[in-house]
Amino acid sequence: MKLPARTPVARFARAFLVAASIAGLSACASSGSGGPTKLPSGTVDPAKYLFDKGTEALNTKRYLRAREYFQQLYDNYPDSPFRPDGKLGLGDAYLGEDSAESLVLAANEFKEFLTFFPNNRRADYAQYKLALSHAAQMLKPDRDQKETRETIKEFETFVERYPDSKLIGEGRKKLREARDRVSTYDYLVGFNYFRWRVYSGAIGRFREVLKNDPEYTNRDAVYYYLAESLLAVNMKAAALPYFEKLVQEFRQSEFLLRAQTRIKELKAG
Repeated sequence: MKLPARTPVARFARAFLVAASIAGLSACASSGSGGPTKLPSGTVDPAKYLFDKGTEALNTKRYLRAREYFQQLYDNYPDSPFRPDGKLGLGDAYLGEDSAESLVLAANEFKEFLTFFPNNRRADYAQYKLALSHAAQMLKPDRDQKETRETIKEFETFVERYPDSKLIGEGRKKLREARDRVSTYDYLVGFNYFRWRVYSGAIGRFREVLKNDPEYTNRDAVYYYLAESLLAVNMKAAALPYFEKLVQEFRQSEFLLRAQTRIKELKAG
């Protein structure tokens, strides 16, 4: 399946606009809409005050205001125990905004956290949110899967480094979703080959899906169309095991009855 490509001029223009938008957002994060927050007279712990106010703004989805508080905390109180949490707050505020530019900035904040505070008690949270920042940028399975592959890489890092994290269950679920998206892209390429009766291309692509992702959620479709492709080129002995795998591994599948019929036909004759 050939995807439309942007012209060099269009790619340059898009890159320029994204860069300009990111620069604008970064400037807002540093300066805010109203400048540095004036602390109440007699504030005992200014860093904690800024963290609490930033958290309050974050929880009420006032993302720009939240960034103002967290940025002031991070920049002005380098020895505070709240400083790492302020960095995470910046990332969360960008992530919550959920725009193309803010998601890039969110990923950058979480990366910087892991660089500056690798042994922090919340490093697992930062790695999880870094992966989530990429997950939010994933495109549909029939589009370019660059961000999906980045998502897989970051969630694999999370699962490997933080197996005892409270977020591990959700991380594994998100990792499976991202892997499924890449595998679905490859499956759709194979399915198009099948429709066009280019069976050698279909067989190669379907086998690649099973090799790269043997736990693919929708592998019943891969088994079925791989087996049908093999039948189409008169490879009956090679086709039968895939029909059998489908029946053995899936109690419910739109391909189940057809696979059972094929197994009876092949064994009968």
